[in-house]
Amino acid sequence: MRTPIVLLMFNRPDTTQRVFDVIRSMQPQQLFVIADGPRSDRPHEAEKCANARAVVEQVDWDCQVFKNYSDLNLGCAKRVASGLDWVFAQVETAIILEDDCVPHPSFFQFCQELLDRYADDERIMAISGQNIQFGQKHTPYSYYFSRYCHCWGWASWRRAWKHFDFEMKLWPAMSENHYLNDILIDPRAVKYWTKIFQATHDGHINSWAYRWMFACWVNSGLTALPNVNLISNIGFGVEASHTKATSKQSLYANIPTEAVQFPLQHPPFIVRQVKADQFSQNTLFHATLQTRVRQKIKRTFG
Repeated sequence: MRTPIVLLMFNRPDTTQRVFDVIRSMQPQQLFVIADGPRSDRPHEAEKCANARAVVEQVDWDCQVFKNYSDLNLGCAKRVASGLDWVFAQVETAIILEDDCVPHPSFFQFCQELLDRYADDERIMAISGQNIQFGQKHTPYSYYFSRYCHCWGWASWRRAWKHFDFEMKLWPAMSENHYLNDILIDPRAVKYWTKIFQATHDGHINSWAYRWMFACWVNSGLTALPNVNLISNIGFGVEASHTKATSKQSLYANIPTEAVQFPLQHPPFIVRQVKADQFSQNTLFHATLQTRVRQKIKRTFG
């Protein structure tokens, strides 16, 4: 692997080990490790954080390891954002994995090929390994383009990350002028994302991912998503920061992965796949429809 790999970690040595084992099989030339610090009010968390960091000491191949460890707990949003700022200040491209997102080995070649192919195409801001279409195929090609930059295993460029703005300074103008109507069209989606972005802007949601989504939308950015699922999130549980065992997203826990086939079949055009995005909006991102649609998914796909 010539593309640098970034590992984001916190306090779960067990899931960190599983992700690291796949990274080790790829033997990247450069590994960037970003770790948050323990919370002062959580007994034994310092030990858990130390045990998670110890996993990285298992590097046994020719690899440059760069560590960005925080002594204090910065929280998910600030820790990931500041860590990726640090990464992209040093490298042009990176493949990014959180400590609970286990990739299929073919994920890395998939990302590396598309990082090369779209290196200078400002329309593409990210590549993700996550497919949440539950077996539905919307295109005969190896991947499609989406407005949703799913972040359970992804890759990007410095040229794209430079648009990330933690403060979301453009949000007040976007909201006042109702520009989400032009992006999303669907009034229900507009209502949903207006609440999300407003709460994130006001500091009520501790998420770097919503800020990244906003940056992509403000710049009309697209994400390349594979036609098969390449990432399995094994982190759902009581210790998770966002994916609790009772989370509304629990349908997406431990989704099996499968290999993407090479050589890749590239789309001959760069057009957003509307049907796939509508499915994602109605299942993952739309509170009023989620229960009914999820039940249908379970009946259809098991």
